[in-house]
Amino acid sequence: MKTGEGTAALEKALDVLQAIGATASGISQAALAEQVPLPRTTLYRIIATLVERGMIRRDPTRKVYRLGFKYLEMVRNAYLEPDLVAAASEELRALRDLTGETSYLAVLDGNQVLSLERCEGAHTQRSAASLGQGKPVYCTGQGKAILSALPAAARDEILKGLVLAPLTPLTITDRRRLLAELQITQTRGYALDDEEIRLGVRCVAAPIVDKQGQVRGALSVAGPAYRLTLERLTLLGPELAEAARRVGEQLRPDSAPQAAGELSVVPGPWAFHGAFPRWHAGQKRLYWADTLAPAIHCWDGHTSRQLTRLDLPVRGMELHPDGLLVAQAGGWSLVDWEGHEHPRQDLLGSRLLALATHPSGALWACAKTASGCLIGELSAEGELRHGWSLPEQVSAFRWDAKGTAVYALAPEAGDILLLQPGSSSVRRLASLPLGGGRLGGLALDSEGGVWTTQLDGWSVARFDADGNLDRMIGLPVPCPTDLCFGGEAGATLFITSARQALKLEALGNAPDSGCLLQMHTRV
Repeated sequence: MKTGEGTAALEKALDVLQAIGATASGISQAALAEQVPLPRTTLYRIIATLVERGMIRRDPTRKVYRLGFKYLEMVRNAYLEPDLVAAASEELRALRDLTGETSYLAVLDGNQVLSLERCEGAHTQRSAASLGQGKPVYCTGQGKAILSALPAAARDEILKGLVLAPLTPLTITDRRRLLAELQITQTRGYALDDEEIRLGVRCVAAPIVDKQGQVRGALSVAGPAYRLTLERLTLLGPELAEAARRVGEQLRPDSAPQAAGELSVVPGPWAFHGAFPRWHAGQKRLYWADTLAPAIHCWDGHTSRQLTRLDLPVRGMELHPDGLLVAQAGGWSLVDWEGHEHPRQDLLGSRLLALATHPSGALWACAKTASGCLIGELSAEGELRHGWSLPEQVSAFRWDAKGTAVYALAPEAGDILLLQPGSSSVRRLASLPLGGGRLGGLALDSEGGVWTTQLDGWSVARFDADGNLDRMIGLPVPCPTDLCFGGEAGATLFITSARQALKLEALGNAPDSGCLLQMHTRV
């Protein structure tokens, strides 16, 4: 069959639909008859069918035809869940009112971005980009915002097939410069378009990231360059980032879906800020701490009990042959298996950031420095040796089972770092968009996967050995703080959580906040 054969009626209906859609203010039946040369009765039948199906609608006041709401609903459903437009509408109006400029909601479509919604600016001369029209992802504020929040592998997949054609003299056409710009965008939380797609027009945009860490789109404000100076865009950037965060929050369910039987709350008291879960394989017990109402808890698989109550906030905890080595705000101590506390020398003081144990049993620590932090083996004198100096602070680190690599979290940048003995270089293994929550705990599974919690992100994430985001699992608590593997064959993931910073409304939606959670994983 030849292309188009037997589709004459369909082509006529599409011609009518296209003619109506091309006129923003609507088109009269007489004007439509001039544009689409069809017999009057045929045109009437097509119009009546399209109206009945909701694809077009008739404005009874102006007596013109316009695209129908069913058509718009189908378009939106093709690119995003219907709740995104509803969640963004209020923020779009607020951004328009704040700036006086046109605000947009955009989504990613292949290697382009599409504007799905806009709120017109108050000025006569304003940005008026067409809805549904694709624009290059590399030279728009919306596109760069979305790219900056994507996992590295997904971003690279899009960029490797792009030709960075110059649309204006200011378009970024150097791939290394574009990657640097995306890194800056990720760090500060918003993107700028400095007349890169159209001379005389500037834009500021921020990515929308939902509860599962998925990039759902971007919010932007655009207008003439003489009104939107670079200084003004810099001031507006945090406003866009905060608005996009609020949209992402609305897209998050009160409780994330989970497979039946996989995730459960461990019976026992909740903690203000649970942290440092440590599995003792010999005892088959889990020990964890409440850092704010200082105490150490123990779970034996059947019952949970408080091992001991402490006097000062807990800053770190590791297993020791004779008990638990606990670093507190005012000193260190060894808590034996009976819960008795034995004072130890205070090492590192307020400089301590994190503790970890080498597979050989040696204690390693991370301490603040003037320019970042230092990770090394902790000597009896409190010195750090054989380690790495980093230009940023680390909140947690872990050795792999063979002692061949260290994984560390840099929460300010949202990065997971990979360090290897014998090398001073630091590799960024993976990165999570800041809109998805702040990186919390760190754990490694038997297959080389890297797990981390997302504070304010309601989820835990797993990255494979190459740094690709492999899994994002929703939790019934907004602030999972730390995690570790234990249980039979090390297949249970234990997750601590916090509740001290939550408002009453949030606690109502997440009553298990502060509890210890356990999840049977299938790596």
